[in-house]
Amino acid sequence: MTAETATAATSGSAAFSQRLPGEVYERIQQRVVGRLADEGLQAIVTDDPEDVSYLTGFFHHPGERPVAVLQKDDGTTVLLVPELERQHAEEQNSRAEIVAFAEYPGIENPFAPLARAAGDLRGRVGVTTLVTQHRLAMLRAAFPDVEWVPTELVTRARYVKFPEEIAQHREAARITDVMLQAGVDLITEAIAAGGDLPSEADLAGHVGRTGTGLMYREHRDVVVISFMAGGLVYSGANSAIPHGLPSSYRLRDGDTFMLSLGAAVGGRFVEGERTFVLGEPTADQRRYHDTIRDAQAEGSRAIAPGVRCADSNARCLDVIRDAGLGQYLRHRQGHGIGLGMHEPPWLEDGDPTPLEEGMIVSNEPGIYIPGHAGYRISDSMLVTATGSEPLTSFPRSLDDCTIAL
Repeated sequence: MTAETATAATSGSAAFSQRLPGEVYERIQQRVVGRLADEGLQAIVTDDPEDVSYLTGFFHHPGERPVAVLQKDDGTTVLLVPELERQHAEEQNSRAEIVAFAEYPGIENPFAPLARAAGDLRGRVGVTTLVTQHRLAMLRAAFPDVEWVPTELVTRARYVKFPEEIAQHREAARITDVMLQAGVDLITEAIAAGGDLPSEADLAGHVGRTGTGLMYREHRDVVVISFMAGGLVYSGANSAIPHGLPSSYRLRDGDTFMLSLGAAVGGRFVEGERTFVLGEPTADQRRYHDTIRDAQAEGSRAIAPGVRCADSNARCLDVIRDAGLGQYLRHRQGHGIGLGMHEPPWLEDGDPTPLEEGMIVSNEPGIYIPGHAGYRISDSMLVTATGSEPLTSFPRSLDDCTIAL
């Protein structure tokens, strides 16, 4: 099946909107408001770009000019932007009162308009743990009666997705599967033509164009962020580096290669990764790939409501250790996915967070053999009421991931 056929067979409506309805943001804001009292906070301020888009629907290119959201316990939501972003925020129908400062660094503290909009705000106010010391100093000057309390309240609120968010993740998964197929198609077409096989860079460019092109053809209100579709492509020894970058190296007979891809719809991510073999697999290649497939399958079974992230990680990676390949481990089972490609919770020994229905996490065990190759299979998993569901569906077995020459 070609990528074009896969698109036609599984395509959603051409009217798929990447923008969430305004009432979803009202529910999101109320979720955060409901948690303020639990931490004894009057409000929270965050300048994290992902938090800003989560709370208000305003997506922007972050820079030196502050963009921040103030969420008060009475339900008031204020979005602070530089004046040059005001129109942008208005046109995105940002779900907040919008206030602006003239310019940065400015004659006036850029957070002063936020303080005026907040009224007589005093006492304990949360602030994202990601805020810089410089911005925290400006906040302290603008809000002299506030005690700033570092908190990950908004980060934790993002763990469990609303149904409308899950629909965006599902669409991102569909696009990721199409890109994986497009990568395979580019290789098989080159083999059929008898010409040079594509390079890592050729593949990376092709799958990225496939994913973004599909969005613009089939979606409206496309949300543009720094990464929309594509990913990493690496082969042979380069793939033994877990986050290796695409190079000019051209695929050749016997190579193990990895398509580490993903997409963001409405700013919400999915990743899907498969490891392929070009030509007849050797016994070692089959052993490595089968072990990772078994570990990933056990990881899927381990992801379920109430299971601690640390315990899921242990069950998944113990498959690799029991196969005698533990020396090639380089990373955890996975991580949370949402408005960030990597976000908490972490499926790792040090994270005791219990999984909950509505979370989305990656399931991506891998091994990396220096001088040979890396092997990793990844799906984005939706935690369901009874277990988990892979959002990405491209085949995983070595027989399905072998490209004959």
